[in-house]
Amino acid sequence: MGKKRIAGGKGGGMDAELKNRALSRLPKKKLESGKVYIQSTYNNTMMTLANQKGDTIIWSSAGALGFKGTRKGTPYASSKVAELLLEKAKIIGLENVELIIKGIGAGRESAIRSFVSSGININSIRDVTPVPHNGPRPPKIRRV
Repeated sequence: MGKKRIAGGKGGGMDAELKNRALSRLPKKKLESGKVYIQSTYNNTMMTLANQKGDTIIWSSAGALGFKGTRKGTPYASSKVAELLLEKAKIIGLENVELIIKGIGAGRESAIRSFVSSGININSIRDVTPVPHNGPRPPKIRRV
């Protein structure tokens, strides 16, 4: 017979319960400066806050906030991820940050805008998106 499905709402918005759960788990130690790695793909946006050595302190993604399917890759979802990361960062005392961006997704710009408008000092913004120099070998010529 199969599994019965219950029709829910449209889904795709940010889940408040998941946001509260993410804010409840925070590290105890304080951090004044760090690096924020933003990986923006077509399907999702992931952000990681690390200390100066590169050890991960906090992370979040659009999928972890309750966005599903194609909505994970939207600029709105990435701005919500940035806002959550900023809330966590302010709680642990972050003041200076370096932004390191990787990927070509739609959420790049909105994530940067969220950080600029937050009030945290941005020391530098680097783009480390890998760019192929020559790419793969082209297919051989078809003979008919």
